[in-house]
Amino acid sequence: MTELRELARRLLSEGTVNAVLGWEEGPRGARPAFVTTPDGADRLIFDPRCVHDLASYLSPRRPHLKKLGKVAVVLKPCDARAVAGLIRETQIPRENVVLVGVRCGGVLADPESTAPLSETTVADRCRGCPDREAKLADHVVGTAGAGFPGPSRRAQKIEELAAMPVDRRWDFWQAELSKCVRCHACRQVCPLCFCERCMADKSLPRWIESSPHARGNIAWHITRAMHLAGRCVDCGECERVCPEGIPLGLITRKIAQVVSDRYDFRPSDDPAVPAPVGTYRMDDPQEFIL
Repeated sequence: MTELRELARRLLSEGTVNAVLGWEEGPRGARPAFVTTPDGADRLIFDPRCVHDLASYLSPRRPHLKKLGKVAVVLKPCDARAVAGLIRETQIPRENVVLVGVRCGGVLADPESTAPLSETTVADRCRGCPDREAKLADHVVGTAGAGFPGPSRRAQKIEELAAMPVDRRWDFWQAELSKCVRCHACRQVCPLCFCERCMADKSLPRWIESSPHARGNIAWHITRAMHLAGRCVDCGECERVCPEGIPLGLITRKIAQVVSDRYDFRPSDDPAVPAPVGTYRMDDPQEFIL
């Protein structure tokens, strides 16, 4: 933590950046913080409660943040994959942001918990994560634990759903998605949902019904998941903010599994690696449209 604060203080004192985006103590645990003065660097923290993907604040959907000018953002390895996605898709110029990577051994499933990080308290998405630090970062600070190997409960649930008869799987998703109140919190928090006008908001023509009923809900979540094919970095923010506790990660990670199997692609923090969506290949078999 001292190393992070000293780096932030130096970047602000030298005028390298106008603000540092990190985490601070809040009334309910860690929360995002914008630090704009060298003295404010003492507010910065990093520990397993820092679950938020701060790359979301770099999205061009937040033009008011551009008023800050050049910023430094503190990133976990999964957050760095989101920044790489924004750079790859020309949403932010690489030279406009300073990336401060923090070595990470996992975060808590419950960010408001005061329990130590362990096999029982770690976020399920952190299980099996091979990354301890972000290679894309300009600076890397901190130390990391060994991580938590082994399959996640979510991976096991995906296998369980895949083995179900189609009608039972359909019943499962109808029950889950019927809970959706169409608050669009999943969209708002996602660092890779950056369309100026979302398809869900269009009325002429209306692509997706806006009222929260089964037909509109299924269309919304499937459309959004398909738009994230090859782009979702598994930051877990959509599930964290969902007020109804819908297991949205089951959808996005199943699609990620298909993309990995078909195209041998997994999102990384290297923006130079082209993603399958938007990449044309002469040898693409396209057997799915025959």
